[in-house]
Amino acid sequence: MVLISGVAGSGIPAHALDPAPGVTDLIHDIDQILSDSRLTMARAGVVVRNADTGEELYTLDGGKLFAPASNTKLLTSAAAMETLGADYRFTTDVLSKGKDLYLRGTGDPTMLTADYDALAAKVAASGVKVVTGRLIADDTWFDDVRLGTDWAWDDEPYYYAAQISALTASPDTDYDAGTVKVSVAPGDGPGKPAKVTTTPDTDYLKIVNKAVTGDDTDVLVEREHGGNTVVITGTVADPYNEWVTVWDPTLYAASLFRKGLAAHGVRVIGPTAHGATPSEAKTVATRESMPLSQLLTPFMKLSNNMHAEILTKAMGRKVSGEGSWSSGLAVTKSFAKANGVQTLSLRDGSGLSRMDGLTPSGIASLLVAAKGKPWFPAWYDALPVAGQADRMVGGTLRSRMRGTPAAGNVHAKTGSLTGVTALSGYVTSAEGEPLVFSILTNGYLSGAPRDLEDRIAVRLAQFTRSAPADVAADAGAGTPDAETLRTETPSAETPSAETPQGDDLECSWRKPAEC
Repeated sequence: MVLISGVAGSGIPAHALDPAPGVTDLIHDIDQILSDSRLTMARAGVVVRNADTGEELYTLDGGKLFAPASNTKLLTSAAAMETLGADYRFTTDVLSKGKDLYLRGTGDPTMLTADYDALAAKVAASGVKVVTGRLIADDTWFDDVRLGTDWAWDDEPYYYAAQISALTASPDTDYDAGTVKVSVAPGDGPGKPAKVTTTPDTDYLKIVNKAVTGDDTDVLVEREHGGNTVVITGTVADPYNEWVTVWDPTLYAASLFRKGLAAHGVRVIGPTAHGATPSEAKTVATRESMPLSQLLTPFMKLSNNMHAEILTKAMGRKVSGEGSWSSGLAVTKSFAKANGVQTLSLRDGSGLSRMDGLTPSGIASLLVAAKGKPWFPAWYDALPVAGQADRMVGGTLRSRMRGTPAAGNVHAKTGSLTGVTALSGYVTSAEGEPLVFSILTNGYLSGAPRDLEDRIAVRLAQFTRSAPADVAADAGAGTPDAETLRTETPSAETPSAETPQGDDLECSWRKPAEC
């Protein structure tokens, strides 16, 4: 493999520009790292720049398009902060007109069972005892396209590819919108039926339990396409959890609200139905979400795909009055181009689509431009931090680069699909120089070479301009350990073209409790 490092757009190798000794050494060391045999059949693009001036210190195929996976969320989150604002909040309202009661959403992914219960309590406190008409679930803030363009059809039951609706619910404070947590535990003895519970406790799913108590845990939890029947098979020896998506999250949310109404003594005589709220309807109760600046933490730390798609549609709704992917992506593209990302292809907000395309140079330009934004501190803090064990600090980097100069230093977004890995973000050099970097790798046939990303990031943390760093080019950087791969919900039973397999799995795909 021939590696040429140089200044983007100049066509002149960096070594010919007589850079400082430390820069020459950096170029040599990154070239050495990228000479790994796993990249022989793959494509790697790398760009390193000064975060303040934009000066380029290293580039390899910086202007070429790569599938970015979840690095797409860097654009989506930044565009959302710019367009919606750090103080943006989703609202969920209960309104009434005539005999009907309306539940209207704007996409809030943080709505829990307790929040729908609290809304129901407000309805009861307002004096409503009986709703003689229907409960109307209003999700018209967004369009009715539930799944993203190019998403793999067999990903549809799994939590990372949930349906997008303006009215939805989450089972936990990771805010996995549009999903239910299914828990499977051993039964009363060997061969006896397993015990199955759901969070939230809901009858929206029909559970078909064929699992039995056994000597090991080998469980498959699968929602049948086109409905809400979940079939559980296999054996269970230890408690096992799986997050599954629901078919039609709008009616799922409405079922939780209706249950809350009943618990607070409000009887709804009519059925639940989809519909739009009349303009003259009167507000009975309202709930606001946390501000976007706070939602960024679970969104970016845990690489939540649904947050990205909801924010994409929310941007479209604000700018053009249309809560669709096409309108929202137009906003993201416009923002990206205004901030240095001149070449890109976007089909969704999360990076699930393999038709998404970004360049390392474009991502680096965005990272430099973001530093000048008023919302930058909150956005920067929301990025995963290398080697920090707290999952809401370290996020998807919590088990990487531990015990190295990059630990607690690198703030960066990971990305992972089968054959795709990415790491882009910020690092401070040994001399205190702020740097941005973007590393995109596509087409490898081995396990994900994330250790190469880590070694580059560590080398940047050791970088000095004045002299070569006193490190070997192949210095270890804390590759993912067993803790990274530990999971409550193994994906081996749920393979797809979009889901990394085996050791290739990033923890955000596997839904471990400590990811």
